[in-house]
Amino acid sequence: MVALVTLDHLRLGVGIDGVWLAPVLIVVTILAAEETISLLRNQKHDPLAWTVYAGSLLLVLSGCDLLIKQLLVRFGYPSYPPWEGWPALALAAGVILAFGGEMARFKKAGESSIVNAALAIFAMAYVGGLMLFLAWQRLHHGTFAFLTIPIIVKCGDTGAYFTGRFTGRHKMTPLLSPGKTWEGAVGGVVAGCLASWFCFAVLQPKYFPDATPTVHPPLVAVLIYGLAMTLAGMHGDLAESLLKRDMQRKDSSTWLPGLGGVLDVVDSMLMAAPVAYLFWNTGWLG
Repeated sequence: MVALVTLDHLRLGVGIDGVWLAPVLIVVTILAAEETISLLRNQKHDPLAWTVYAGSLLLVLSGCDLLIKQLLVRFGYPSYPPWEGWPALALAAGVILAFGGEMARFKKAGESSIVNAALAIFAMAYVGGLMLFLAWQRLHHGTFAFLTIPIIVKCGDTGAYFTGRFTGRHKMTPLLSPGKTWEGAVGGVVAGCLASWFCFAVLQPKYFPDATPTVHPPLVAVLIYGLAMTLAGMHGDLAESLLKRDMQRKDSSTWLPGLGGVLDVVDSMLMAAPVAYLFWNTGWLG
């Protein structure tokens, strides 16, 4: 992963931002969409799989707008004017596909066609709609801004796990995630804030001196960023726990032995990504 991020940051090969990370996001989107469909089918729901894949991919690709335009220019094709409406159009296309797919396979009333269409749209928005913010973060704000998401979120996860394991006494959500405690949450917040400080005080000056912001943001802004990202990561983790509990599954899949599925790994980052993008887009960090 470190090598991949380095290659993407240096833009080796074609000199285009995001050309190394975008394929990874696309693959992760496909796998996460497949796992979401599998979870829903565990309770006999049947969203049409190809519509979920198509809608999720359209949403992620809409977040890769800047990359696609660079590729078109590089290979001699005409580009298109700047337009910020691609994600909305991608979501609309996903909704149209979901209803069109259900209309095509409709046989009789009472087959839960509308429920399946709604679940397909939910899966698209949950996977592709949140994943596109990871693409936006990399392409709009650079490699360093992108890296703050997994670093802060995963440090928060790790801090929460170890603090909860050794000092946890009070259950946070015993029905959704019995292992999570309030003590662990506090430890996670502390770890996430420290990780945020490390990113801006150590990582950026040493490895990304030209990254935006070039002037270090105030410490309070850095800590608030770490706090918001950690809480968003916890929310994302609990959101997937809700999905798994409701669908009566322990893990999203067995792709990654010991860790569960791809969705189990990226769930916290999915909901932290829009929060990160909001902070960077509003100039909170400089």
